[in-house]
Amino acid sequence: PPQLTAESHFMKDLGLDSLDQVEIIMAMEDEFGFEIPDGDAEKLMCPQEIVDYIADKKDVYE
Repeated sequence: PPQLTAESHFMKDLGLDSLDQVEIIMAMEDEFGFEIPDGDAEKLMCPQEIVDYIADKKDVYE
């Protein structure tokens, strides 16, 4: 199986599909307690983008 890195593309590198992407976003929303708009969710295609997004939003929701 492919190795996960910060730059791994969820679909191209890891073989995830759009349903998997939705599940990742829902898990993030549950974990961090805020809703991620669909327009933002569509841009979160690798772990580093998720880390950056959460870091950017963290102070907004504290």
